[in-house]
Amino acid sequence: MAPKKKAVKKGKGSKAPAVVDALSPTEMSKEQLEKHIVRLREELDREREERNYFQLERDKIHTFWEITRRQLEEKRAELRNKDREMEEAEERHQVEIKVYKQKVKHLLYEHQENLTELKAEGTLSMKRAQKDHWAQEMELRKDMRSLKVELKEQELANEAVVKNMRLKQEEEVTQLRNDFERQVKEIEAKYTKKMQVLRDELDLRRKTEIHEVEERKNSQISELMRNHEKAFGDIKNYYNDITLKNLALISLLKEQMEEMKKRESHLEKEKAEVLLQNKQLKEPLQQAQEQVSELQKKLAHYEKDKEALTNTKARLKVTQKELKDLQWEHEVLEQRFSKVQAERDELYQKFTKAIHEVQQKTGFKNLLLERKLKGLLSVLEKKEVELSEVLAASNLDPGTLSSVSHKLEDLLDSKNATIQDLQLQLARVCKAHDDMLQTFEAKLTAFGIPLDNLGFKPLASPVLGQAVGQGPAGLVAVPT
Repeated sequence: MAPKKKAVKKGKGSKAPAVVDALSPTEMSKEQLEKHIVRLREELDREREERNYFQLERDKIHTFWEITRRQLEEKRAELRNKDREMEEAEERHQVEIKVYKQKVKHLLYEHQENLTELKAEGTLSMKRAQKDHWAQEMELRKDMRSLKVELKEQELANEAVVKNMRLKQEEEVTQLRNDFERQVKEIEAKYTKKMQVLRDELDLRRKTEIHEVEERKNSQISELMRNHEKAFGDIKNYYNDITLKNLALISLLKEQMEEMKKRESHLEKEKAEVLLQNKQLKEPLQQAQEQVSELQKKLAHYEKDKEALTNTKARLKVTQKELKDLQWEHEVLEQRFSKVQAERDELYQKFTKAIHEVQQKTGFKNLLLERKLKGLLSVLEKKEVELSEVLAASNLDPGTLSSVSHKLEDLLDSKNATIQDLQLQLARVCKAHDDMLQTFEAKLTAFGIPLDNLGFKPLASPVLGQAVGQGPAGLVAVPT
């Protein structure tokens, strides 16, 4: 608006050319005509400069709007690509889950075969032991008749030995059972503790990042509100100053015109009185001539006052014309402002609709992922309980138990790595969405549009321990 200020100051300072406008071109002298032509050329140049300035402003606003629209379309395309990537990752995850289920079934089948083989070997060893015992019993029966006395003496000793052997066997079996139960409990406590620590860490990280996002959002909102209020106050003060200056100038010119009218009426009265005195009084010629000279002087002053009044009227016309021009410019600016405000409202509606769509899609997918994760965790807990029951019922040796526990740890590690990959992909999508929001807010701030009138809050929901827009350092920009 710099050209407009310059035009107002020039209109106030150039009082002599304004007087020339009261005369017709035929009554002007050559110098006055040249000055009048120079002033008209200056006004023509000033109008051309203002027209060029407003055209540049219009082109600049149109360019900013086109850039913002293209960026919004690009971000929508990125969101669609990320949605497709998320769907593909989910399909891959389902395939991996099926593969892991097949592996678990294979392990259970191998474990069942090992149990069957062990049972068969135990049955064969029992049969062999029974056969040997029957053979020894036959031999002892053959020698019984000749060794009855020795058998009776040794029966008590044999019974004591058998009791001791049975007691030792029972103690060994009890000790082995206790060792297996203790190892199973240690393994359960170990994995339960690991799961609880992991859950606590993820909850703490999620709460910390949510708090950081809220603080950053509040600081940005307060700063934008202060900038908007300052810009609005500057514009309001500028227009108030222009209006007050014009009103003061108009009131001053009106007062001057009233004073000139009073003065003219007073002079008319004096002239009438002098003419009446000339008719009534008959004095010597010398006295009459003196009075005539005095009246001629008064008439000369009257002509000067009349010319001053004419000049004042001309200045008043020029001032009224400038006031009309200013009012017209003010109406034009109000129409442009209403048009820009309508475009801004349309952009608000489009942006709000896009944000709501993205928010609904993202929230629905996050809810599906959380439900799937909870289902997998519950299935994993059930499988761990079933495996612990199978291990407790099988009474395996420590080597077999350690190999099975190692396989289970490898399976859990692979599942955790898959979950982390899905979380990173979801965080990348959320980061791209947050970057789009920041870009649009920056454009709104550059145009001087407040963010309080958006009518919605940007998406800021935590996703599996990550907050929207708060990911690792490599998530600042995602390659497409």
